[in-house]
Amino acid sequence: MATQIHQHAEHSGEDLTAAAQRTLTDAGEQWTGMRASVFEELASHERPASAYDIADNLSASRGKRVAPNSVYRILDLFVRTNLANRIESANAYLVNTHPGCRHDCIFLICDDCGKASHLDDRRVTDALRAAGHDAGFAAVRPVVELRGLCESCAA
Repeated sequence: MATQIHQHAEHSGEDLTAAAQRTLTDAGEQWTGMRASVFEELASHERPASAYDIADNLSASRGKRVAPNSVYRILDLFVRTNLANRIESANAYLVNTHPGCRHDCIFLICDDCGKASHLDDRRVTDALRAAGHDAGFAAVRPVVELRGLCESCAA
């Protein structure tokens, strides 16, 4: 049985930043200098990054301390507005390369190198959402993470 793929436009570089800015302002939020810096720093990571990683890198590049709590608040906003995804098991964040496209992801996380990728399979996430509704939950948002070895590390 084939995986059902959710179609969306992937963005990168300046196009990704512009798409993120549009998505955030369309949600009624401001695209501030600090929010832009946090987004660009997060986007520069190929693997999930923690708020502390981002705060440390921004502190170094700005020459003044950036508080992790400030970064956490911005990252929480990014998750709410679909600019970033939170990798729950690692307490880390991954930029969403298709901001504004809301759907459920199944994250694949390598236990060896830390690489994280996602796939879309509506059969799985729809079944989880239905199970939550059947149990009396409303506004169910599936968060699925599979841990294992990526193709490179397994070789």
